[in-house]
Amino acid sequence: MRGELTVSRPVMRHALFGLINFALTAPGIYLWIGLPLVMRQHGWSGAEIGVFQLAGLPAVFKLFLALPVQNWRPKRRPHVRWAWLTGGGYLISLLALAALNVDSSKIALFALTLSASLFSTWADIPVNALAIQLFPPAERPLAGSIRSAVTFAGAIVGGGVMLLMEQALGWSAPFFLLAGCLVFALALLGFVDEDHGAPALERMSPFAGWSGFFRQTDAKMWAILLIAYYPPVAAAWIYLKPLLLDHGFPAADVAWIAGIGGSALGALTSLAAGFLPRKWLAAALPWSAAVNALAVALLAFAASQTSGAFLLAAAALLAIAMGVASSLAFALMMEFARSGRHAADYGLQSSIFTLGRVVAAALAGLLIDHHGYPGMLGMFAALALLVCLLIRSQPRFGFVLLADRKYASNSIS
Repeated sequence: MRGELTVSRPVMRHALFGLINFALTAPGIYLWIGLPLVMRQHGWSGAEIGVFQLAGLPAVFKLFLALPVQNWRPKRRPHVRWAWLTGGGYLISLLALAALNVDSSKIALFALTLSASLFSTWADIPVNALAIQLFPPAERPLAGSIRSAVTFAGAIVGGGVMLLMEQALGWSAPFFLLAGCLVFALALLGFVDEDHGAPALERMSPFAGWSGFFRQTDAKMWAILLIAYYPPVAAAWIYLKPLLLDHGFPAADVAWIAGIGGSALGALTSLAAGFLPRKWLAAALPWSAAVNALAVALLAFAASQTSGAFLLAAAALLAIAMGVASSLAFALMMEFARSGRHAADYGLQSSIFTLGRVVAAALAGLLIDHHGYPGMLGMFAALALLVCLLIRSQPRFGFVLLADRKYASNSIS
């Protein structure tokens, strides 16, 4: 019985945080990846869709939103209480969006989407800071892969199933269902024993905390990779659905192919990457960057062709590249978060990560309008290749960090 309990606790940790992150992620996926298809159907231009992506800018300021989570703390269950507070704001924003429709004022849609982005960003900080606190080092590669996999699962729901629901039942139905999932996620946080055995949490001024983060081994190089490693595949993925739609694929087929099939492939790839030994995380990064460059380049070539089969094959490779890249990124973000400063360090890294993704998404929309899909994808393929060469120029990146870090851990009762 004792052995069964020991085995069940890691499973419980992974399952619980997987479910919570799924419910937090799926609405955002629907907003950023699902809705561009609906907008395109209703005549929005590539530039308008790109500008709409700027509603995700609150995620860029996660480093500032993390400071009150780090410093203003209730005596008991501080991360859980912060998640409940910010998750409530997220819920209200989703319900307000349900009251509108795609033909409503673009300003109103943007404002409510901005509000949803703000609160989802804020809720993400205490949830993932708590995860970093609870997972011991040996479990972190798998935790990162599950975090990535549930993002893809959120894409299956938010970028696929919810699109089918919107086509069948109208604008409001997806928002109501996603709001219900969020309520369930917030309730699950009640099962987390945050206080028992938790490390001492440090209050910090912004500049002292951020400068301390960058004094870590390889932290400056990691910041460059955070802003440039993931955006090429992320931008390609965001505009994959409009690309398929503009190549003559029916909207329902696009939802099945990219929203469900591609996301399922990305989730499976993420889970597979999670079984990579922790000591190999840094060594896998340049290979992942090379696959990113290849996938985006092939999609650029496919976008200039009429072959639907070749386009689908390139999209499948893009999903695989996305799965590996996001899994490695999440795992290494956990490694670079210092004990006792999980919220602040996670917020800082996530801000850098999101800055690259949001700017790339907006820029990609403008490039499509001026150079078409092949031109946009070709430029991002070149960026991915430069990132690969940069990583290979630093062959010892991450090895000292992974060898020397010491962590405190907790458990879920």
